[in-house]
Amino acid sequence: MTLVRILGNVVLCFFFSLVENQVVVMTSRVGAKASGTNGGINFKPKERGTSHFEMSSSFKSDIRKLTVVHLIIWLLVAAQVTVTHLSLVSHDLVATPYQWQYPYLLSIVPSLLGALALPKNNISYLVISMISAGLFSVAPLIFGAMEMFPVAQQLYRHGKAYRFIFGFSAVSVMYLLMLVAIQVHAWHIYYSKKLLDAWFTSTQEKKRK
Repeated sequence: MTLVRILGNVVLCFFFSLVENQVVVMTSRVGAKASGTNGGINFKPKERGTSHFEMSSSFKSDIRKLTVVHLIIWLLVAAQVTVTHLSLVSHDLVATPYQWQYPYLLSIVPSLLGALALPKNNISYLVISMISAGLFSVAPLIFGAMEMFPVAQQLYRHGKAYRFIFGFSAVSVMYLLMLVAIQVHAWHIYYSKKLLDAWFTSTQEKKRK
């Protein structure tokens, strides 16, 4: 059990370092975009429209990348649920899922709606995607953090783990997965909001013309 605790702490430290670097990079990109937007205040109408088009394309690209990452996370959760319920592997090798993982499977819905909204700039789909992301993506993760906290506390204090995934503590693996997932969903909602703003601004300018 001591080995499990040490491995868990090492993985957590490495992951926190990785997450910190990722947040810094993405924050820098957002700052650069904001700076470019402020610098375009005196643009002519035609140039302003081009700026909104470029912003829309950039936000769409970011959303697509986040959707791919979320799909990978979703597949990992779905794989655990599937192999344990169909008894494809021993429960000693892959532990049974926590309760929060079942509602989290619905998180594929907002991602699909967001992907469908991008090609034709469908505002309705994108709004529904943002709302459902809070219900089906963020809420299960918050519930999961509370559900697994006593288990994580026991692992940290006493080095005792009762569920394992390929030899690693299941709670440590799930917390790592959740930390990545919450960032993905937060950035997805953020970029969706920025994309909506760009679409609304572009629509208003077309009406004025």
